[in-house]
Amino acid sequence: MDFLCEIVQALVALAALALIVLITVAHLTAGTVKLTRHEKEKYFLTATGEKELFPSLRDPHSRELSVVIPAYNEELRMPVMLDEAMEYLEKRQKQNPSFTYEVIVVDDGSKDKTTEVAFRYSRKYSADKLRVLTLVENRGKGGAVRMGTLSSRGKVILMADADGATKFSDIEKVEAGLNALNPKPENMAISCGSRAHMEKESVAQRSVFRTFLMFGFHFLVWFFCVRGIKDTQCGFKLFTREAALKTFSSLHVERWAFDVELLYIAQCFKIPIAEVAVNWTEIEGSKLVPFWSWLQMGRDLLFIRLRYITGAWKLQSTNKTD
Repeated sequence: MDFLCEIVQALVALAALALIVLITVAHLTAGTVKLTRHEKEKYFLTATGEKELFPSLRDPHSRELSVVIPAYNEELRMPVMLDEAMEYLEKRQKQNPSFTYEVIVVDDGSKDKTTEVAFRYSRKYSADKLRVLTLVENRGKGGAVRMGTLSSRGKVILMADADGATKFSDIEKVEAGLNALNPKPENMAISCGSRAHMEKESVAQRSVFRTFLMFGFHFLVWFFCVRGIKDTQCGFKLFTREAALKTFSSLHVERWAFDVELLYIAQCFKIPIAEVAVNWTEIEGSKLVPFWSWLQMGRDLLFIRLRYITGAWKLQSTNKTD
């Protein structure tokens, strides 16, 4: 019996030591909020090739809607999405001339012709309606969305994936979800597109291993960071301008788990969040590598929680951007 007690005590001591080491590593490796941008990232090109300065999210809004599209090596998939989005937005503007919009394509340091493809649409529709922000180096999806959001003019801001997995017309569903939230403290609210209603069908089509990874990720999200949101990863989210400024100003994670930190921040600030079912189709060419991307996201989820608990990261919304 004494021998068993000694083993248990040793295991408890090892677990405590491992936790201390993990907390220490998480704290020491915590980065700061990277809101600064390269000089070249401060400007967009007009249709005539002239440089103009991007506005700031801190400026008053001058458009009803901003659409931010992060794109990394998307020269092949993005045209289908942009065709659908621009057709919808132009039709909506014709039906309601008071509706104004902008699309910001953020090229996240692509190695292909993503910028050139996006710029063709800017020439076609004008830089007032579609602007291209080309990042000097790859930041990750979260970093690209943040840079585009901080450069937007919209009263509400939609983040949408370049692959067009969600039908763009579903924006009406997330708009309805946003409008239904009441009250909106300081006009802050978020509406998230969700694929949770498709989970049974997706489980039937996935391998056992991928299903295990998916449910494991959902559990870690719930355990460490976000409660009450079934699908944190759908790349179709609508923010009021005030909510975007509050959340993106504190965002640290720039890779796949950025959505989770974003919603964690929102819940810490008690920003109302709606979750709305949207149509979704899996598009070939995903940048997510099943095992390694999930492993990276799991690590990020643990570190998000530990870094906020230890004070390595702090919630704030007054960072200066330049």
